[in-house]
Amino acid sequence: MGASLSNLTEGSNGSATGPGLGDIPESCVACVFTYLTPPEICNLARLNRAFRGAASSDSVWEMKLPANYQDLLDLLPPERYLNLSKKDIYSILSRPVPFDDGNKEVWLDRVTGRVCMAISAKAMEITGIEDRRYWSWVPTEESRFHEVAYLQQIWWFEVDGVVRFRLPADIYTLSFRLHLGRFSKRLGRRVCNYEHAHGWDIKPVRFELSTSDGQQALCECRLDDMGEDVVIGGHKRGCWIEYKVGEFIVTDSEAATEVSFSMKQIDCTHSKGGLCVDSVFIIPSNLKEQRA
Repeated sequence: MGASLSNLTEGSNGSATGPGLGDIPESCVACVFTYLTPPEICNLARLNRAFRGAASSDSVWEMKLPANYQDLLDLLPPERYLNLSKKDIYSILSRPVPFDDGNKEVWLDRVTGRVCMAISAKAMEITGIEDRRYWSWVPTEESRFHEVAYLQQIWWFEVDGVVRFRLPADIYTLSFRLHLGRFSKRLGRRVCNYEHAHGWDIKPVRFELSTSDGQQALCECRLDDMGEDVVIGGHKRGCWIEYKVGEFIVTDSEAATEVSFSMKQIDCTHSKGGLCVDSVFIIPSNLKEQRA
């Protein structure tokens, strides 16, 4: 069997007597590659010269790039992408592309080529953020933006944000990434402090989103519901939790979509604190399933 596989990969220029993969025209290989994922294409490129040539074809990678990939390139200095092949452009855009003073990032999912986005807490309007009695900025390697907003205590809790971008047509999910308790490293180990964590089990936090074309979504959730099963509900102290706000649909990729989002708990009958606000993610809704 090993010899048979060797014959297939050798082709007409090798020692094999029959036809092999090397005899397949590069144009035919390129047609097949349009149905494969980028990681699969890169793996097959190692087989022979025809496969390597097809795996570098602009016609293959043009189909893997989203329709608005030029909008992502425009966020970069022109010298970084001029005269590059489509394969190299895909590689560049698969890494985070910062914009808005580095407080927002957009990138292509490596497997599917779909557009993802992250918005840091620095890009949001946070009530009382300038008062160090309430909030502080904590540097950390656990955030893609290397810094999170930490709430010690406040009565009026409100976080608002907005992003305007030409997103490709797709269904997107918006979620907040939060952490109950303050974390740090001690003797090389991660430790959490819940000294200020209080008030989140009394009333739920209200999450909302709205788009420029009239779509809306909202949900309410207690961030510290200790009575809920941590496996089912996902509410667990000391872990980063992504709280899904809702979904929105983009049908027109030619027009910029403006998305507004917020999280609020403005019941002033009690204070709350001990919460880290990292970022907001806008991700294609079935991305995990498609990758699987």
